[in-house]
Amino acid sequence: MSVTFSALSFDAKDPAALARFWAAILGWEVVDGTELVPHDNTGFRLRFLQSDVPKDRANQMHFDLTSQVPEDQQATVARALENGGRHIDVGQKPEEGHVVLADPEGNEFCVIPAGNNFLKDTAFIGALSSDGSQAVGYFWSKALEWPLVWDQDEETAIQSPQGGPKITWGGPPVEPKAPRNRLRYELTTADDVEAEVERLIALGAKRLDAGPDGSVELADPDGNEFTLRATR
Repeated sequence: MSVTFSALSFDAKDPAALARFWAAILGWEVVDGTELVPHDNTGFRLRFLQSDVPKDRANQMHFDLTSQVPEDQQATVARALENGGRHIDVGQKPEEGHVVLADPEGNEFCVIPAGNNFLKDTAFIGALSSDGSQAVGYFWSKALEWPLVWDQDEETAIQSPQGGPKITWGGPPVEPKAPRNRLRYELTTADDVEAEVERLIALGAKRLDAGPDGSVELADPDGNEFTLRATR
């Protein structure tokens, strides 16, 4: 039995506009107006979903975008600003080197300078940098069957055996969770959905709800929502 991390969904007031922003930044193809398809080994799509819920706190996860040479960081920042992004202050220090930005709806992301050894051999999206416990890192390693590539001082990271972005969790202290995360994993399985739900529950997930399309919404051990559906 296995599941695939098939998409990352974003809640958005204007899904089509936010899809266009991220297409401009990532260079990915837009399909159906609100979905982006990667052209590299990222392995998952981006889906933008209609939501009128206001953003009132930092997201539980954000992108770390990589740079191959110093000029890449400058170009990515300039492209983001030209398309409606903005600089934000989250307490970063000038000597840290990364640039912190927000997209037009306030979703945070970082542009990492060239030469970052942790993010080499990843993708343009080098990491989904997440607020979360060591236990949730262990859960997702087992759920996705991705190996741990970092496990130190309660910080964890996993990466697909096929490469692509890492998913990282910073360990304690974990910030209070939003009532519903704006960014959520979408998983698919070619196996029996209910059997996979039971496997995930045995690993520490909690069943939340069933969707009209046959999907099942669950929460990981930190309470972060995600969905599972049959492969289409």
